[in-house]
Amino acid sequence: MLCSDFDYELPPDLIAQHPAEPRDSARMLLLSRQTGHIEHRGIRDFPDCLRAGDLLVLNDTRVIPARLFGRKQTGGRMEILVERLRGEQDCLAQLRDAKSARSGTRITIDDSDDACLEVLGREGEFFMLRRVDGGTIMELLDKAGHVPLPPYIDRDDEPADREQYQTIFARRPGAVAAPTAGLHFTPDLLAAIGKRGVETGYVTLHVGAGTFQPLRSEVVESHRMHSEWYEVNELLCEQAEQVRQRGGRIVAVGTTSVRCLESAALGGALQPARGETDIFIYPGFGFRTVDAMLTNFHLPRSTLLMLVCAFAGREWVLAAYREAVQQRYRFFSYGDAMFIA
Repeated sequence: MLCSDFDYELPPDLIAQHPAEPRDSARMLLLSRQTGHIEHRGIRDFPDCLRAGDLLVLNDTRVIPARLFGRKQTGGRMEILVERLRGEQDCLAQLRDAKSARSGTRITIDDSDDACLEVLGREGEFFMLRRVDGGTIMELLDKAGHVPLPPYIDRDDEPADREQYQTIFARRPGAVAAPTAGLHFTPDLLAAIGKRGVETGYVTLHVGAGTFQPLRSEVVESHRMHSEWYEVNELLCEQAEQVRQRGGRIVAVGTTSVRCLESAALGGALQPARGETDIFIYPGFGFRTVDAMLTNFHLPRSTLLMLVCAFAGREWVLAAYREAVQQRYRFFSYGDAMFIA
């Protein structure tokens, strides 16, 4: 299987640079897994797509303002993208000027009253950094950090992005990218879903910057996924079991929720799980848990598009993408949605 099998043409002007306002005014394409039939609706119609007895699974991760800018002792500029917190003073990060970042290098952070990070060494493709002036990494990010908008959003982050690039149910800090299918939800939309007799449950997957990395091999099966921290707790497993008993569906909001659920079910049945997952879902994967999925439109040749194709069939998904382009849907993180059932 080749990456080129998951390519499609996308006019650049369809890449959303700002979210829909209000959130639930986004459009939604419906795709049937059984027939390939396509319908055009809006996110406000999403409750009508659900059934009493379904379980809606949301990712409650919270995006941290993970991008920092600073200067080295030599005066050279440095951009830092925090990938993961490691305790209060330490973190793993990507460094833009990595060649000059040796152990012992100190970086004074802009807009932070001279807060300082020291490079401790490398850990794979990342650098281990420690805050050496007192205070915590999270305090530094809250004060001086920028929202790490995806590389295809061609603008600097704005103050409004701190809330717009965050779901309304975000509560567990740790992600450097939003679970974007969840960005469409409003309190009114969740209330309407509840009135349909649909239960809501939560998983956590802290989305890493690796979600935007292209595949390094043209052969899909040769790709190795980046690792991300996730948790599926006992309560969610109990909810899922009750759904099965009453004949309802498990509806995942976003590819991150899908990866959580399917990671926790790799042993055959959904079980509480916590730790690292590098699950790679592409056509041929046998889904054990997820029955329906709400997701945004993903980059060509990306692992996220491969996941969606595994769920609904490559030909039907790419046909739906061509239809979305023709109908001028908005694509990627701040774009429109697609419901597959």
